[in-house]
Amino acid sequence: MTGASGCIGHYIAENLIKNTDHELFLLVRNPDKLKFDYQCRPGIKIIQGDLRNIEDFSNLLQQDINVAILVATAWGGAAEAYEINVVKTLALLDLLNPEICEQVLYFSTASILDRHNELLPEAGRLGIDYIKTKYQCFSKLPSLPISDRITTLFPTLVFGGDESKPISHLSSGIPEVTQWIGLIRWLKVDGSFHFTHAYDIAQVVGYLVDHPPSPYRDQQTGKTGNQFVLGSSAITVDEAIQEVAAYFNQKIYFRIPLSIWLANILIKVFRIQMDSWSRFSLNYRHFVYQNCVNPASFGLRNYCSTLSDILKASGIE
Repeated sequence: MTGASGCIGHYIAENLIKNTDHELFLLVRNPDKLKFDYQCRPGIKIIQGDLRNIEDFSNLLQQDINVAILVATAWGGAAEAYEINVVKTLALLDLLNPEICEQVLYFSTASILDRHNELLPEAGRLGIDYIKTKYQCFSKLPSLPISDRITTLFPTLVFGGDESKPISHLSSGIPEVTQWIGLIRWLKVDGSFHFTHAYDIAQVVGYLVDHPPSPYRDQQTGKTGNQFVLGSSAITVDEAIQEVAAYFNQKIYFRIPLSIWLANILIKVFRIQMDSWSRFSLNYRHFVYQNCVNPASFGLRNYCSTLSDILKASGIE
């Protein structure tokens, strides 16, 4: 597993440590960042190293790895993002032995998909470095010898983190956003999205580790591997505002439509700087997907099914 020191990685590692007896190899640059107890049972091996030097671990990858969970991601900087998210991730996948490795769980992002779960061209052209490189890497997966047993996971908006785990970018912004609910509740906004909690992502990963999907290769279309978009049922922005307002006992008597033309005026008036991807997202608005999965999809219990659950899990009173 790569990326164990991040938010999602912490939840996955903790789940596998507590609920399985699998031998785990965790590739991390700095073991001091790990907040979970990796000495609580035998079979947990910390491999201190950098994904940039993944070739140094070729023997391990070719001889010992039955399941690879690839969570590590570079978030910013064009050169670094391309090196980690594309070059070295593909190098790692190429080093896996198809005769030994049964499956790969590769983390991408739902941002590179359109509403039909197909690649979204604008993500490859306009996306920020993180999104653009995820698009590029996913596009190259079919050319790999192990492509038919790669399961790509596309998380939607991810919440998670607490005193024992790194906090996701979205969860870190919850306190500030909720302070404005008294004003936000009067706005009517056209848009929709899915969300998930890192705990639920870990549950899905744990299930897939022990119940791997069958290797998939479509001879007609050339598609290989399996794909799962991770998230709740779609929720509109208006529904989200209403739910959060109700959580704080804030009543809504009327709502003012915030149209695209009004948003564009406000952007100009307040001289808000927007990159190409943000501008595209403002106009695209409905980041929704087909057949999203969560723990309930596999007969498990969801940790967070609603935004109210997210707020409670985040310790917001």
